[in-house]
Parts: sequence; C-alpha cells; structure tokens
Amino acid sequence: MKYGIVAFPSKKLQDLANSYRKRYDPHYSLIPPHLTLKAPFEADENQLNEIVIKLQKISKSNKPFPLHVYKVSSFEPVNNVIYFKAEINEDLQKIYQDLHEFGDQPPYSFVPHITIAQKLSHSEYSDVFNSLRMVGIEHQEEIDRFHLLYQLDNESWTVYETFRLGKE
Repeated sequence: MKYGIVAFPSKKLQDLANSYRKRYDPHYSLIPPHLTLKAPFEADENQLNEIVIKLQKISKSNKPFPLHVYKVSSFEPVNNVIYFKAEINEDLQKIYQDLHEFGDQPPYSFVPHITIAQKLSHSEYSDVFNSLRMVGIEHQEEIDRFHLLYQLDNESWTVYETFRLGKE
C-alpha cells in the first residue's frame, strides 16, 4: 500500500488554496491542501506498526513549527506546478530530516510548499502563474501535528493516524 506524511494547514489557508485548486489542480478531490513532509512510499501491513512507532517517537522529539507562507512560486521549467511557498525553518527542517531517517531518501531537495495548480499546459501555466504572482500571499500559523496518510484504490488519500508534535 502507498503511504505519505503531510501537515495540513489551517482551514483559512486550505480555503484559500482550494479557491485556486478547484480550477487548476486535477488532484483537488483526492487530497486537501497540504505540506508534504515525506513523499509517497510503499509499505505493507507488517511494516506499518514499526512505521507508526517511529512516527510516535519523531512527533514526541519535535516541537510545533511556524508555517510562514509568503509568496506564489513555481517548479517551472521542471514541471508546471504552481504553489504557495513556505519559509523553511529549523523546526520544519528537523522534522523533515527525522522523517527521512527511515525508508526511501527524498526524490527532490526539500522545498516546503502547498500546491495550488498542476498539470497545466504551458500557455495556461504562464497565464495562471503571472496572475497569481501578482496577487501574492502572506500567511503565518503554527503547525502542531502531522499525519500518516494512505492511498485508496480510487487514488484519494485518507488519514491513517495523526501525530501531535511535542506531546506524549
């Protein structure tokens, strides 16, 4: 089965991201807006208990982190993904590194973000990116938990377990 680890932002930021995702993200109905902390990985039922125990230890040894989303950015020319860029900080970096001590190493360098548009044609990407970049964004909050998700047969993602940061 396929699993992933994410942090969900506040409803306010999710609503803002979804206002764009409805039109520009074909994954809109599959998963809420999120900050990916560990890219999807394969695991079987036998490994799951061990993974949950590791995640419990990681959550206890890390504290809540500030999430500061401060601009609209893009992964172009690698791909036509537009996102809200989050500022990296020590606490977020530590959680990310701890989560990658088991399993696969990350496929890309860590760019904390919340996707708002993807799989756009090049001309659509240019129009959308230029208009969103002018709108801008400035949002701050504290993230106090992360979630282990699993993927269903219809490709949607569901929370398997939630881990509170810094809590026993």
